[in-house]
Amino acid sequence: MVKVEQYEVPEGLHYSKDFAWVKVEGDKVRVGITDYAQKSLREIVYAELPEAGSQVKQSEPFGTLESVKAVSDLISAVTGTIEEVNEEVQSKPETLNEDPYNKGWLLVVKPVNLQADLANLMDFDAAVEWHKAQGAGTQ
Repeated sequence: MVKVEQYEVPEGLHYSKDFAWVKVEGDKVRVGITDYAQKSLREIVYAELPEAGSQVKQSEPFGTLESVKAVSDLISAVTGTIEEVNEEVQSKPETLNEDPYNKGWLLVVKPVNLQADLANLMDFDAAVEWHKAQGAGTQ
């Protein structure tokens, strides 16, 4: 784990420029939002997530988060079938603010083509540089 500005960036994950993280778990991936995303949204009060069995497509919306500040689309980091949805996040959306990388995961997805999806994401080193650019106000 490294801190960039005030944002945590854990190692061992892949990151999208849509503020999602992806953790590879065998032939599935666990997906969530980054520390940067939850801090930007501030107090998250509602999470709308799809049901297990639904399809997601990389770079397309699959749900929304509502905070006291704004409503934001959740953009999928991978293409595949949702196998599990974190019900705790829907009943206790503040979990996303408290623990975005562990208890605050959103979905478990069985990707259609994991390697192709990962090729479109940032690895840890690239994510650290990207977070530095976000902190500096450039993208």
